[in-house]
Amino acid sequence: MTTTPGLTTAAWRKSSYSNNDGGICVEVADNLPGIVPVRDSKDPDGPVLIFPNGSWSAFISSLKDQRSSN
Repeated sequence: MTTTPGLTTAAWRKSSYSNNDGGICVEVADNLPGIVPVRDSKDPDGPVLIFPNGSWSAFISSLKDQRSSN
């Protein structure tokens, strides 16, 4: 059985790449051990995607690599 970790202590922060016009708004909480939750800041009570730290780090590294090669 898989359980959802409690997110009551999540310290959410908006991505620096989020649109300030109410469009694309992504928030992450990187203060929880082992996981990185991600949500839409326009819907804070909506669904949350939860990634293992290693997967999130690989994703961010991939984005940085693509950005630096362009």
